[in-house]
Amino acid sequence: MTGKGHRTQTQTQTQTQTVETDAGTARITWHPARAARRVLAVSHGAGGGIDARDLQALARVLPAHGVTVALVEQPWRVAGKKVAPAPKTLDTGWRGLWPALTAPGLPVIAGGRSAGARVACRTAGELGAAAVLALSFPLHPPGRPEKSRAAELLAAGVPTLVVQGGNDPFGRPAEFPPGGTYALVEVPYADHGLAVPKKAPLGQDEAVTLITDRVTEWVAGLG
Repeated sequence: MTGKGHRTQTQTQTQTQTVETDAGTARITWHPARAARRVLAVSHGAGGGIDARDLQALARVLPAHGVTVALVEQPWRVAGKKVAPAPKTLDTGWRGLWPALTAPGLPVIAGGRSAGARVACRTAGELGAAAVLALSFPLHPPGRPEKSRAAELLAAGVPTLVVQGGNDPFGRPAEFPPGGTYALVEVPYADHGLAVPKKAPLGQDEAVTLITDRVTEWVAGLG
């Protein structure tokens, strides 16, 4: 199915678009930039939605830098289900969304957090993504480093930025392999949700600013 959909505009200038995919009805919340130069499309993980602090922070900050942010909700999430489907189904939903994400006619950075980051990496080449933003890439299941998913990250084939918590049980920065086309930004003390402990020297607001600053710098460097 193609990514045709319907948009409604809210008073805050965000636009919500529903898109029919072969995995079901998905939803995009657009945060448009004036004189936009590119689109950053980011999806949620398997245990949360687009209300994640990092996704919301990027949607607030990047439009002022010429980047339209599209927060993507996979069909299972739109349907109100609590458990994410298999990776193959997640990829199907993302592919079905792609025509809507590219409709503005701008280069699209494919992104996501956790499971959404894996989807972006797996499909970047076939869909023609300009780059990939991987937030909290789940390098392996907690306590199972032998179950590495590094091959997905290394196979993205486009410039990739990984933003990883220093204490992420799904893969700490030091565990990531060398090589590939990716750069890595560490958020000190942060967990898989990029939350930092209250007693950490780095406050939560500082951690969020670190994320948005580094992503903004990286996007600007893409040319």
